[in-house]
Amino acid sequence: MYALHAADLLGNKKPVAAIEVNYSDSAATAAHSEFNNRYTTLYDQMNLDSLGLSQEAFMYGLQGYTDLTAGGQIKNDHILTIADFSLPSSKKRLFVIDLESGKLLFNTFVSHGRNSGKDMATEFSNDLNSFKSSLGFYITGNTYKGEHGYSLRLEGMEEGINDNALDRDIVMHAAGYVNERIVKVKGYIGRSLGCPAIPPALNKAIINTIKNGSCLFLYSPDQHYLTTSKLIGLPGAPQQSDSTFSKV
Repeated sequence: MYALHAADLLGNKKPVAAIEVNYSDSAATAAHSEFNNRYTTLYDQMNLDSLGLSQEAFMYGLQGYTDLTAGGQIKNDHILTIADFSLPSSKKRLFVIDLESGKLLFNTFVSHGRNSGKDMATEFSNDLNSFKSSLGFYITGNTYKGEHGYSLRLEGMEEGINDNALDRDIVMHAAGYVNERIVKVKGYIGRSLGCPAIPPALNKAIINTIKNGSCLFLYSPDQHYLTTSKLIGLPGAPQQSDSTFSKV
């Protein structure tokens, strides 16, 4: 059991970057500090550091989630899902978080696009037929049965970054190449055509939890994304230096 309700930690407020007023330097610093304290408390209570989820991924995830929620774009508003592509695919880098209860519901493997890299996703694209992952925030849609069985449609919410997701058929689906046995043999899981594919054993449970209007965030410390996204622009947000990550 967690002592603090996630909604209380967020304060039911729009994120700092979404409030278009002219703060003084001291006011902006104080607002940023308050947001940091809120997300740090929740992050620590859920022991997410020990599971490998970076604080940056979690902070940015909450930032975008809060902004989208305030804009009325999220219907399933107690769920935040983060795919942390700062981790290699050999790690369990998909985190499904219940913000209402403060519980981690799922932590498992997730694939990246085959042209985004081998074990690490380092290149990203919004282009058709790029077979690369697209970073950023998505809203989950409805389910359907397709080529890969039970699948979940994803709508990219960031113009020029992932808003071609529907046209590219970027969906969440099961894949046999996403499993720990392959990691033990090859050192990394298989790759998709750009979809965040997950283990077949957890596919239905995860999709049924996050479907119909929840927030999904695909994160990487990619400089192009961090400087282009309009959803993560917190004052003083952490910046990566000498990054090897690129956008193509």
